[in-house]
Amino acid sequence: MGPKYLNLIINILLVALVFSTSSSSAQGCVAIRHFSSCVGNSLENNLLGKGDLQIGMNYRYFKSFRHFRGTEEEADRVANNTEVINHSHAWDFFLTYGISDRLYTSITIPTVINARSSLYEHGREERNSTFSRGLADIRAGVGYWIMDPQTNSNGNIAVGLGLKLPTGNYNATDVFYNVGPEGSPEVRPVDQSIQPGDGGFGLTIDFQFYQKIATGLFAYGGGFYLFNPRETNGIRTFRETLSPILENEAIMAVPDQYSVRTGLSYSLSNIISTSLGARFDAVPVKDIIGGNEGFRRPGNVLSIEPGIAYMSQNFTLNLNVPFAVRRDRPQSVTDRQTEISTGSPRNGDAAFADYLINFGVSYRFAKSKTVEIAPLLRDTFD
Repeated sequence: MGPKYLNLIINILLVALVFSTSSSSAQGCVAIRHFSSCVGNSLENNLLGKGDLQIGMNYRYFKSFRHFRGTEEEADRVANNTEVINHSHAWDFFLTYGISDRLYTSITIPTVINARSSLYEHGREERNSTFSRGLADIRAGVGYWIMDPQTNSNGNIAVGLGLKLPTGNYNATDVFYNVGPEGSPEVRPVDQSIQPGDGGFGLTIDFQFYQKIATGLFAYGGGFYLFNPRETNGIRTFRETLSPILENEAIMAVPDQYSVRTGLSYSLSNIISTSLGARFDAVPVKDIIGGNEGFRRPGNVLSIEPGIAYMSQNFTLNLNVPFAVRRDRPQSVTDRQTEISTGSPRNGDAAFADYLINFGVSYRFAKSKTVEIAPLLRDTFD
């Protein structure tokens, strides 16, 4: 590994580490589950020399509780203590390997712990909670830098292709109260928003880029789209027991998801970098491939995303906290079908979080022994 290549890696580490927490999911009930790109949205983790190995973990937490229909918040839900509250914890354990200086491959093994508190799922008489935990859907993929990183240090773009495996439990169950015969408890599948898996094979495409603007200042961006061809997974929602008009929502759908983000990153020192950007996370109303029957909560979130990162040799830490500035729960396919059949307007609701906490840690095993870099070489892309 030559000095020029090491210089490139060090400086991109400093200005792009804040991009390395790859928990790109819509917030709250809109997100069917925690998900990120199959090869990660991390510039730093994906800029590897041939034979380099990067291992790490990304953690995400949110609490969703603010209900929206369209872009209008139903503030009375919190005031009247009728809101649905999700607490979601997710850990992505990943490994990325540099096949060459431009081609890399990655595998992500996610685990989740979720809790959901509500009234309407327990006979509307008392608040109770349901839980889920365990392995989620494993992702694997490959990515490729379009230009040679060693000769294009001021900017580059990578594209990736990945596969999502249905390894997560999509029929996790728990006890629901006051819903069985004569108000007895009954074991049922937990809500779609806290199921660890979705039950379908998925295909992802993704991209990421960086571009120097000035000394120490870079623009970054990226995103992914998850294609889920399977229409429904056969798991009953029991929503039809709440109202006859919810018959179209009796079975869980397997929806697409996507996320895009962009922003600016600035190097404060040789070990600290900050960023400020925007991100858009969504579960679309309709899938690109496959049908659109079954129950889903389409929705999207626009967030402002500040971040900070720390690097010491091959060890990195980063923290990103996206704050929602616009939340939207659009009319779903089943909402529209119900509206047409009944003649009455219908738009389901969804609960969203105010913010997410994304924290990442990683360590790089370089194939070539790292040599001491002269201070002059640590200047950002001179």
